[in-house]
This record gives sequence, structure tokens and C-alpha cells, in this order.
Amino acid sequence: MLTTSRRKFIGQMGLGSLAIFIPIGCTYKQSGIDIQGESPLHYKTIVEISKMIKSNEISSFDLTQLMLDRIETVDASLHSFLTVMKNTALERARELDKELEAGKYRGFLHGVPIAVKDLCYTKGVPTTGGLKVLSDFVPDFDATVVSKLEAAGAVLLGKLNLTEGAMVGYHPDFKIPNNPWGKDLWAGGSSSGSGVATAAGLCFGSLGTDTGGSIRFPSMANGIVGLKPSYGRVSRHGVLPLAESLDHVGPMTRCVADAAIMLEAIAGEDPNDATSLSEPVPDMLKDIDKGVAGLRIGFDREYALNGVDPGLASAIERVIEVLEGLGAEIVEVKVPDLTKVVKTWILLCAAEAAKAHEANFPSRSEEYGAYFREFLEIGHRVNPSEIADIRQIRESFSTAFRAMLSEVDAMLSPAAGSPFAIPEGLQYKSLTHWNEAISKILKASSTKHPAFFAFPHNYAGTPALVVPCGFSDKGLPYTMQLSGGFLEEAMLCRIGHAYEKATDWNLQHPPV
Repeated sequence: MLTTSRRKFIGQMGLGSLAIFIPIGCTYKQSGIDIQGESPLHYKTIVEISKMIKSNEISSFDLTQLMLDRIETVDASLHSFLTVMKNTALERARELDKELEAGKYRGFLHGVPIAVKDLCYTKGVPTTGGLKVLSDFVPDFDATVVSKLEAAGAVLLGKLNLTEGAMVGYHPDFKIPNNPWGKDLWAGGSSSGSGVATAAGLCFGSLGTDTGGSIRFPSMANGIVGLKPSYGRVSRHGVLPLAESLDHVGPMTRCVADAAIMLEAIAGEDPNDATSLSEPVPDMLKDIDKGVAGLRIGFDREYALNGVDPGLASAIERVIEVLEGLGAEIVEVKVPDLTKVVKTWILLCAAEAAKAHEANFPSRSEEYGAYFREFLEIGHRVNPSEIADIRQIRESFSTAFRAMLSEVDAMLSPAAGSPFAIPEGLQYKSLTHWNEAISKILKASSTKHPAFFAFPHNYAGTPALVVPCGFSDKGLPYTMQLSGGFLEEAMLCRIGHAYEKATDWNLQHPPV
């Protein structure tokens, strides 16, 4: 299936004793494909693979078949997919090939195989949200984001695994996705399947959702790019909710330009979602190559580095050196106090989740897993006066956070800490068990809780971009987070793309 003709030694690059090898000349002989490239075909970017499709170097049908074959082989141990849509994917790819032959080209996503989190409605295909209580639910329409991806020419390979209800724990009827960098490692949540499938080369990009870090946690854990857009930039119509005022839908990819392409495809006003914004969607690639010279990058050293894994802290310091070398100015900023944000996010999210599940909980509580059941019980105990207080705290923090971000073009921080090992079976246990175990893990590694880097952006509704930025001495990926002002996704992609071009971290993939 794969013959590696040569390997490029990347070397130390500040990685201690780690030696990383990347295959750069590979031959594929599967499904009628025999293509030479600088990287395995399944690890190419959307930008790269779209050029090959457009120039007829490869057909969408053959590419889709190759990806389906890879899913069948590799995902048997990774468990990133819940539903593989083999027949519809091949039929769709064949149709798109015919369109291309007839001179109709839809753009970068034409004929490109992608996948979506199993929160997104797909007409005639099960949408479970990781919930046993929805195991028989088959929507009769597509989510807006799915319709938009189809309009852009994407081929939907299937539906991706996730935590129950998009919170943290899993229902015991569902398998837990395995991190391709190490089976004992947390794969992130809740978009764990999206992170695993994208990192492992099982799709060229995926959709995740983010209520309190659920795009960014798995992007961190799996060493990929993740873009949480501004609240309202992307429609949530036809996406199972966790917490309506905190939920976001966004792309997860292997390079920044790909995230920009996918965001542009799914963004825009939707009459079916009153929270979607009327602001026009920008050309996300128009300024992506402008570089960072003269841009102001905010940095709160206490917030970014205190209580962070020392290796990750060093990697962030090196990011600063790279950005300064490219002409950016690093500006001192101060992140508003997060104490109340972290405490109140749980209550607000739980209360909104309880409302979202009122048709099935508590009437069918025995069908819920231990973690999500306990989380929904918390939500039922939150009273209206508490919600009123939380909304005041949220508004005050959001105003201060947005004001801070308005002073710079972006802010730099870690994405959500660094990958960590997790006890087997923990993710099937209760919220109480999870919190106790995670507290011990974080304390043992002297690491700040990932929520401090994630929750602020969901409260303020501001965009955040995760980009790979190094490796630990154990060979695990490090990532950074670029935070931007409201609707400044294009600026974040410009900065992330410039950093990416100056490094090669996103070209390094797990050994699967």
C-alpha cells in the first residue's frame, strides 16, 4: 500500500533527544492510484489535493476510495468514525468528477473528502451526538454547515465520534477514540473523533464544535489546526446543542490555509438560525500571505506561562522569537481575571444543557452515561437568580476581554496545555471521578487547567486559532493559540499561516 522511498531527517530543533522522520517521497498503489508526492497522499493539505483534483492528476472517486480503504484499515484501532458513508461518498465523488469534466469547478473543496462531527444533522443518516438516547435518530434534513460544504463540492466520508452530548465523558455504548500519538493519551473532547481523524489522515479536514474548548482541546491533543470562529459567524441550525449561548461550529485541519478555506465555505447568515450574523463573509485567503510585519501580538506572560508545562512554555517563547523575526511587535497585555469565568461556565453550560435535553432528561435518565447524567443534574439545580448573576459576570468579563483584544492584532498563548496520559476507563466514569482524576494529573505535572485558555473565548464569543508549534522530548505535539477580536478570523489565519511557513511543525504526523 505504501512504499517509502526516502526519509528526511528533521533533527533536534530544540526537541531534546527526539529524532523525527517525515516521509517525503511515497508511492501509492491502491484503487488505481500511483502518485509520487512529497508526503503521503492522505496527509496532503486541502490546498495541495484540490490542485491535483482540478488538474486531473487524481479523480475524486479514486481519492475517496483510497480514504475509505484507509479508514477501514487504520480506524479499526482509532475509533474516530461512528458512521462511514461509503456508498453515498463514492456516488458523490463520481458526480463531482463528472461536473469537473463538464467544466464546472466549485473551488478548493471540489471533490475533497471531509468528515463532520456527529452533532451535525445529515439527511437519512443517523446523528447521535454520542448519546444512547438518540441512537435511533435519523434527521430528515442536513445541518446548514453540511449543506454549505456540499455546495462547496466536498465529499462527506462520514460522521465522527465524540463525547456524550459534546461534554467530557463517554457513554459506555460508544467506543473512545484513540489518540494516534499514543493510545494512553487523551484525544481531547468533545470533538475527539474530529481531532483523531484529521491528525491520522483519515480525512482532509473535519468539523468540530466548541462550547468550552471542544475544537481546541482535541486540536491540542492531536497536534492539528483548529479554528473556533466568532459566535454567530457559522450557523448552528441542525447541530445538536450543548449550550446555545456558548456553542460554536468550526473547522479542524492540518494547515491554517485549509481552516480558512473550510471556514469561508460554512460561514454566513442563515435565516434558520437567529443567532447567525449578517456581516459578509470575507475572502479568507485574500490577505493570508501578507505576513506579520508591523502587526502587534499581545502577550500576557503570567497568563500564558505560569503553571504551564516547562517544555510548552519554552515552545511558546520560541514562537515569540519566530514572530519577532518575521517583523511582528510583541506587546504586553493583561488578561482580565478568570476566576469567576471558570467557576460560572460550568453552571451556565449545565443549565443550558439541561434545557436542551428536557425532552429526554430526567424522564429517560437511565439511558444517559454517568458523566453527562451528573452534569445535567447540576443544570437542573441552577436557579434563575444564579443565571442572572452569571450573565452579569459574563457580560462584564466579555467587555473587558474584547477591549483587551482590541488593543492588538492578536494575542498569543498556549492552546490548552499539552497532551497527557489518562487512566483507562476514566472517560466512562462520573463527573466527580473525572474532576478528581484530572486534578491529580494536572497537579502532578504542575500544569494549569486547560479551561483557563479555552473558556474566555466562549464567554466573549471571540475567535481563536490553534496551530502546532513544537514537540516535547517524548515526541508529543505542542500547540499555540492565537486569540483575536470579534470577527477577526482572517487576521488570525494570516498570522498563523505566516508562522506555519517559517516552521514545519504542521508537516509532522503521527506514526499511523
